[in-house]
Amino acid sequence: MLGWVILGLFVLLLLWLVLVYNRLVALRQATGQAWSDVDVQLKQRHDLIPNLVETVKGYARHEQGTLERVVQARNAALAASGPAQAAAEGALGAALGRLLALAEAYPELKANQNFLQLQSELGDVENKIAAARRFFNNSVAEYNSAIQQIPAVLFAASLGFLPKGFFELPEAERAAVAVAPKVEF
Repeated sequence: MLGWVILGLFVLLLLWLVLVYNRLVALRQATGQAWSDVDVQLKQRHDLIPNLVETVKGYARHEQGTLERVVQARNAALAASGPAQAAAEGALGAALGRLLALAEAYPELKANQNFLQLQSELGDVENKIAAARRFFNNSVAEYNSAIQQIPAVLFAASLGFLPKGFFELPEAERAAVAVAPKVEF
């Protein structure tokens, strides 16, 4: 009789460990999927940039330095991976902001339908990137919490469940967001 009780407890413990392990696997997969969603949106942004640069080139020929910085930032963002990708994407966002600010100095560019369409598409993609980043960071938070809670914390690291990093704004971009634009009428 005692043998059956011990066997039953062992089976329950094993079943419980399997359930905890499967939950961690599912959370890790969800985090990977969330990152893929971010990556897809970043690729869409990267694909729009050459068209935007070419459109601006036609109107702002003497702004070559700004155009080159955008292209360099795009190439750096394409090449980056891991933690460096957030910084590279932040630099690309800042370079794009300077490029779009050029439209204010060139009324013909500001009125160009192709530029306006590309600017609108870029704004849409930026909104999708922001949503995908929020979803990714939420997935990372849930995953990191799960591997740090008892009982998973007792064996998660030994099974390869390591904490993941958030997709955060680089300091330069964070500082730019902290300064609110002044609107006057």
